[in-house]
Amino acid sequence: MDEAALRDLLVEMGASLFRRGFSVGSAGNISVRLPDGYLMTPTNSSLGRLEAERISRLDAGWNHVGGDKPSKEVFLHRAVLEARPEAGAVVHLHSTAATAISCLAAPGDEAPIPPLTPYFVMRVGRRLPVIPYYRPGDPAMEPAIHEGAKGAKALLLANHGPVATGATLTDAVYAAEELEEAAKLALLLRGASPRLLAPAQVDDLLGTFG
Repeated sequence: MDEAALRDLLVEMGASLFRRGFSVGSAGNISVRLPDGYLMTPTNSSLGRLEAERISRLDAGWNHVGGDKPSKEVFLHRAVLEARPEAGAVVHLHSTAATAISCLAAPGDEAPIPPLTPYFVMRVGRRLPVIPYYRPGDPAMEPAIHEGAKGAKALLLANHGPVATGATLTDAVYAAEELEEAAKLALLLRGASPRLLAPAQVDDLLGTFG
């Protein structure tokens, strides 16, 4: 997919997430890896009202070279994409249920959402590290995010929200959506004794789809 098509898809995906309540106001940001750089949603932009030609363009060294000024959380995307060279996109949201889990889970927890469904395992994986709280926009969180992302497709930023990756922009959006739905299930079943996928079942899913 060429850059123009990726810009159009980013606009489409952002609007879909916004329309369904996965982001509100100017919350959330998305990045896409290009052969020679990156696309990123602009700072203070709404995912529901992106304009393809105004999406930020960064070069391979993460310098802003086109479009509007990028999100203030460039370092977050850099940390994840440099830790996961196979990832083609990063989606950071403030979706309600996943953010609720990020407020309940202890920093350092690597499984704040149990393996309730095969779809969660396939999209998110075995690990979902909870990164300690940092003020939004604080570049000091970059090393912690980078370290967490080395072994995980998705992260929770404590008291902040989820970060999901995928091989493509579409895959990353699907992962963010599945993470939010899994968080809803985890909250719905909180205090109950749900049947979890057995370790062998998780291994089978990761061996097939991981």
